Amino acid sequence: MRLSELKSAGRTPALPISLALADAAGPAELQLLTLLRVLPGQRYVGAGVWRGRPVLAKLLVGNKAARHFQRERDGARLLAEQGMTTPLLLADGLQDGEGGWLLFELLENAQGLGNAWAAVENLPALADEQSAVLSEALAAIGQLHAKGLWQADLHLDNLMRANGLLYLIDGGGVMAEQAGQPLSRQKVLENLGVFFAQLPRTLEPFTEELLVYYLLSNGEHALPLEALQKQIDKVRDWRLKDFLDKSTRDCSLFSVNDTAFELRAIRREEEAAMLPVLAQADGLLDQGHLYKTGGAASVARVEVAGRALVIKRYNIKNFAHWLKRFWRPSRAWHSWREGNRLTFLGIATPKPLALQEQRFMGLRRKAYLVTEYLSGPDIIERFAPYVESGAVPQSELQALDMLFAQLLRERISHGDFKGHNLFWHDGRWSMIDLDAMCQHRSQASFATAFARDRARFMRNWPVDSALHQLLEQRLPKVPVA
Repeated sequence: MRLSELKSAGRTPALPISLALADAAGPAELQLLTLLRVLPGQRYVGAGVWRGRPVLAKLLVGNKAARHFQRERDGARLLAEQGMTTPLLLADGLQDGEGGWLLFELLENAQGLGNAWAAVENLPALADEQSAVLSEALAAIGQLHAKGLWQADLHLDNLMRANGLLYLIDGGGVMAEQAGQPLSRQKVLENLGVFFAQLPRTLEPFTEELLVYYLLSNGEHALPLEALQKQIDKVRDWRLKDFLDKSTRDCSLFSVNDTAFELRAIRREEEAAMLPVLAQADGLLDQGHLYKTGGAASVARVEVAGRALVIKRYNIKNFAHWLKRFWRPSRAWHSWREGNRLTFLGIATPKPLALQEQRFMGLRRKAYLVTEYLSGPDIIERFAPYVESGAVPQSELQALDMLFAQLLRERISHGDFKGHNLFWHDGRWSMIDLDAMCQHRSQASFATAFARDRARFMRNWPVDSALHQLLEQRLPKVPVA
């Protein structure tokens, strides 16, 4: 295959791929055996063999190939020139009309710090195992900044453990202010803001403690916490908006088909499993365990290939109902978006897997939402033994405290906060039925909505019961602005 042919190879080209590449020593064949990352028509990153040696190949094609190649090569050279621990660039080339390529030494048995973090992120905040991962990352970032460099696309997967060392990878995002001289304080704050914004909110009280690991590698500047927090908040807002935008457009995270006759959005890793589910959604609903049928929505638990799922179909009841719904995004779309919002923010909810809106020339009809199934009881069932005594297990009360704290912090109202919409699962309270959920921009509108949510939540139990009185005293209140 010629390098330029990758431009039309799509997201999943057939492997292995043989490519004839040439360097100073002459032409040689690259056998590309696996693909690790694909940006269709632009970038293909994978592992292969070149001149009998295992390599990591970055293949750049399309109209932007020359620019991307230059950026990748310059970044890799900056890392090497400043003495950073980084994979050796073995060969590179750029050919007009074909594209560019860079071959790096392949780090055998490497582990990204992203995977290392995923293994410990659900432990209590700043557990020793978490500190070990974050201290390693912050020390490497400090060393990078001390040399006047920063990683624009800074995240844990750009730090790889291998051979007892921590490698900095992905030169395409590496930039220099003044190579060899410590980075300015403003650039340090901006780049650290990118890093800390990706960590769970539960670690926010420990920012100052974590900064110590950075300062041990680069103590050039005093780093005021208030200024750093402003950067963190700015990046967090941008990342959330970017993620929600991606949830309804075709990208590496989501498979999206948006036409005049259909909107279909599926998590990319779930595409093969969800396409048949959406194709037979009505039949699965009819055969499943129905929770709700008829009216504005039908909901059922279904079994597909041994996996429990929940399908919710948003119905069009009659012509008058259609006139109200056809011109605006469906409630399935809203629930899909808000479910992804909660997932991104680390607030428990069934993972949204797939969305489908049926349309006719752009006019919306029925819509479907598929999510994971939660096997736990709702809060009314879970708290039923404690209504009179109020002796709720502390772990469940603390989990409820955490949920309310998250909702307050993110200014999120549910809109129908009855007990049947809150489930106990894996030691957390998970929210379902997100049709009316809203993240408020102003404190005033949130205060009003939160007060309604809290009042609806408290109506789950008799006012004179011990449980009601316990929760009334315990749960936070927000004054109506």
